[in-house]
Amino acid sequence: MKYSIGEFSRLVNISIYALRYYESENLITPDREKNGRRCYSEKDVSWIQFIKRLKDTGMPIKEIQKYAKLRAAGDFTMNERMEMLINHRTALEEKIAQYNEHLKKLNDKIDYYKVSIDKCLQD
Repeated sequence: MKYSIGEFSRLVNISIYALRYYESENLITPDREKNGRRCYSEKDVSWIQFIKRLKDTGMPIKEIQKYAKLRAAGDFTMNERMEMLINHRTALEEKIAQYNEHLKKLNDKIDYYKVSIDKCLQD
C-alpha cells in the first residue's frame, strides 16, 4: 500500500512538519511520484515506528541519524547497529538505576515524615 504524506502522517501519528524534518535529517527517504509528491510504503511505516521508539527511549537525533545511515548501508552493518542499541540500552539501565536510587531516597524521607507526623499526633 502507498500513502501520501497526509495519509502517512495520520497513520503513524506524526505531523507533516515532523515528517519533512525527519526527511531533511535523512532519517526517512520516501519514494517520489512522477509529480514529485512523497509516496510512503508499509516499510516506511515500520521504520518510522522504530524511529519513534528510539526517540521515546531518549536516543538523540544524531544517534538515530547514525543508525539510519548504517541501516541504509545494508546488512553488513548489523553488528554496528546492534552495538549502538546495546550501548543505548546500557545507558538507559544506568539512568534507571539512578532514578531507582533517587526514588529510594525520596521514599525514605516520606517514610520519615509519616512516622514523625504520627508521633506528633499521638503526643
